[in-house]
Amino acid sequence: MKEKLEAIKEKALEQIKNSQQLESLNEVRISILGKKGELTSVLKSMKEVAPEDRPKVGQMVNEVRAEIEKLLEEKKVAFEKKLREEKMKAETIDVTLPAKKPMVGHRHPNTIALEEIERIFIGMGYEVVEGPEVEYDYYNFEALNIPANHPAKDEQDTFYINKDIVLRTQTSSTQVHELEKGRLPIRMIAPGRVYRSDEVDATHSPTFHQVEGLVVDKNITFADLKGTLQEFAKEVFGEDTKVKFRPHHFPFTEPSAEMDVSCFKCGGKGCRFCKGEGWIEILGCGMVHPHVLEMSGIDPNEYVGFAFGVGLERIALLKYEIDDMRLLYENDTRFLKQF
Repeated sequence: MKEKLEAIKEKALEQIKNSQQLESLNEVRISILGKKGELTSVLKSMKEVAPEDRPKVGQMVNEVRAEIEKLLEEKKVAFEKKLREEKMKAETIDVTLPAKKPMVGHRHPNTIALEEIERIFIGMGYEVVEGPEVEYDYYNFEALNIPANHPAKDEQDTFYINKDIVLRTQTSSTQVHELEKGRLPIRMIAPGRVYRSDEVDATHSPTFHQVEGLVVDKNITFADLKGTLQEFAKEVFGEDTKVKFRPHHFPFTEPSAEMDVSCFKCGGKGCRFCKGEGWIEILGCGMVHPHVLEMSGIDPNEYVGFAFGVGLERIALLKYEIDDMRLLYENDTRFLKQF
């Protein structure tokens, strides 16, 4: 039995020594130590050994197994080290090569325009107030002097969740919430997303953004409104910008007006950009209707105010000379990365 174990040991050591890769090393392990291996066969034949010799033979088998396993492990570690070294040589990194430039995002044109508008009005002492996009019909229409069946509702026909809840058509509803709080005076702007059932084209979208402003205090006049919006126009479009107010009608303001700015491309002479008129319409405004103040619990005999609303996309389109509103929402990086 001893001679047989020595032969198995010598055979295993020779095979391990001559192995050139991990696969062949594993074959040696299976052929010697596996379930059907030579050393396992010796253990199975222990029943043929005299009982008094079994402990000695068992010890010899364990010593041979231990020596073979030790050599197998040493050879395996050596192979793995060699493979790792070869892999490191093949995957050498040239640290002098330029790195791949990561894709870094930046602000959207709408965001740039909004931040500029907020900066201008915060500089005038206004606060920025946000309100819910899903609004009660009362705040979106009735509290703004637009009762049921009013013609102005047709112009702003919106998306109804039920008869009392709508997706807001204007951020003026945020102004009503502030009026109801009764914390006077008020100087605020309300930016946000609004919804109307418009067809998608170069100048319309069923969802867009507005920035509406509100001032309520004692002794406010239309002159304050004109001076505020004139300063706003100069900050956005340039110091030489002139403004023009044209009479208009809005249910929640009286008197009301639309404001034009002189074309910043031609200086008011007339060009393709302003369609030869020299003026560009940018917003609507007016003095807050007394009935709107009354519905919010404010005495119109003591307090007066003015309000205005501008489409954020309109400012972005004009400022960056974009001729199609849809470009702002198509997420084409070739367009957006220009800003």
